[in-house]
Amino acid sequence: MFDLRRRRLIGLLGVAAAWPLTARAQPRDRMRRVVVLVGAGENDPEAPLSSEAFRQTLNRLGWKEGVNVRIDTRFGAGDPNRIRALATELVGAAPDVAVADSTPAALALQRESRTIPVIFIQAGNPVGSGLVASLARPGGNLTGFTNYVPSMGGKWLELLKEIAPRLTRTAALFNPKTHTGQYWDVLQSTTQALGVTFSKAAVEDEGAIARAVEAMAGEPAGGLAVMPDSFTMSHRESIVALAARHRVPAVYPYRVFAANGGLMSYGMSRVGVYRNNEFVVAGGLISYGNSLTEQYRQVGLYAARILKGEKPADLPVIQATKFELIINLKTAKALGLQIPDRLLALADEVIE
Repeated sequence: MFDLRRRRLIGLLGVAAAWPLTARAQPRDRMRRVVVLVGAGENDPEAPLSSEAFRQTLNRLGWKEGVNVRIDTRFGAGDPNRIRALATELVGAAPDVAVADSTPAALALQRESRTIPVIFIQAGNPVGSGLVASLARPGGNLTGFTNYVPSMGGKWLELLKEIAPRLTRTAALFNPKTHTGQYWDVLQSTTQALGVTFSKAAVEDEGAIARAVEAMAGEPAGGLAVMPDSFTMSHRESIVALAARHRVPAVYPYRVFAANGGLMSYGMSRVGVYRNNEFVVAGGLISYGNSLTEQYRQVGLYAARILKGEKPADLPVIQATKFELIINLKTAKALGLQIPDRLLALADEVIE
């Protein structure tokens, strides 16, 4: 009888020893780790909304923060060197899923690991940047959501020309280290069709931003098209304030430029223009782009699927389909511009 029990015990121990090490070391209820690398800074007043949308989606799908998932977020503030350093830090923590908000963040995480699943958001040109092999079949450890729609660049200029009909020249504000340049061809062709001259205004610091805006204000009928990238997002307060102060009409890629402008960090007295000897507070003139909050909800869906075992290589890259037109009437009035009724009717939000 003793020998029988002994043989059974030895048999059970043998079965246990044969279990995969990962199965024993990583039980189903272990705490999972999700890291988020944001290319822009912490000063985005809509960042908490996007973050909450991400967390709510995960929670709804059974991933509750502090219970079975931990979420850590870092901000690169539009600085490529800082973004790379943070990517090294986050990958070193061996996360189960990494989220990259911006192309520079995605590229930095990709350089650090070819195995950790990465979900990118706001990637301007994921195929051209080498993040994925194709939109339908990403093929590696990255997938996600792109805000790139080829016609978008033309739409920005058309909106700006409709609001400021006297516009004869425009400059595209961008940082060559953080912007992938995917809109240049359509911007060039659109300006020719509109009878507007086009130039690229490369900026890498506050001084360059000031010089670029002042250049557009040096002669009448100048305007700005601010390109979507982590640098311009991080410096949006300066861009909005300078455009307002120098009376330069500008079109922006995200709602936060028009709805919040520079009021969060610069103080109300610095954001606006002088009109009739009175300093008028205003945000950005107009913005047209995809909803960041909506994309973060979708990121939550992808993160939940990957946490349950799906591979980024099998999840197609999704292109943005929902866009918001925001018009700031306060800024338009301060600049002496009349917004056409047609645009007011089309706007998703009008700030009065």
